[in-house]
Amino acid sequence: MEVSWDSLHAEIAACEKCELCRQIHHKVPGQGNGSADLMFIGEGPGADEDMQGLAFVGRAGQLLTRMIAAMGMSREQVYICNVVKCRPPQNRVPLPEEAAACMPYLRAQFALVRPKVIVLLGATAAKAVIGSEVRITRDRGVWVERKGVWFMPTYHPAALLRDESKKRDAWHDLQLVRDKLREMEKA
Repeated sequence: MEVSWDSLHAEIAACEKCELCRQIHHKVPGQGNGSADLMFIGEGPGADEDMQGLAFVGRAGQLLTRMIAAMGMSREQVYICNVVKCRPPQNRVPLPEEAAACMPYLRAQFALVRPKVIVLLGATAAKAVIGSEVRITRDRGVWVERKGVWFMPTYHPAALLRDESKKRDAWHDLQLVRDKLREMEKA
């Protein structure tokens, strides 16, 4: 079955596969360039995202916007989404069954965007996409390639707000991403 953006957004809006949908204001499917070469995947919506229905608009999102700009790009050039589409209570980490319930939506987003490179923001996104064995402090900055798509795990912007000493490592990772995209353009 061919999925469209409209049908995917309608499916997410109607979703009741887990308990997360019970105490939210808005589902947050994601947004950006629907055919971007670069996709960012985070953990889940926070309070600001829940209120606005948009991914990465709070403090962490503002930092992500600056990080994307430092790469020489804009938010309009990339696609940004989260593993789960509903805010977990008190911004807790999504439970494995909650992440699993949303995985078909994330796969559909991937199929629609068809990015060349995906940045996995934080441990939750890295574990959901690469595997449960991922440890963000150990594996950040290390490329993983699957079926011609390159994945880069790095720190979540919220972690950078809590611990600024991680910013240098995150910037290094994003420089690798920028360089990989440039290399792919030339190929």
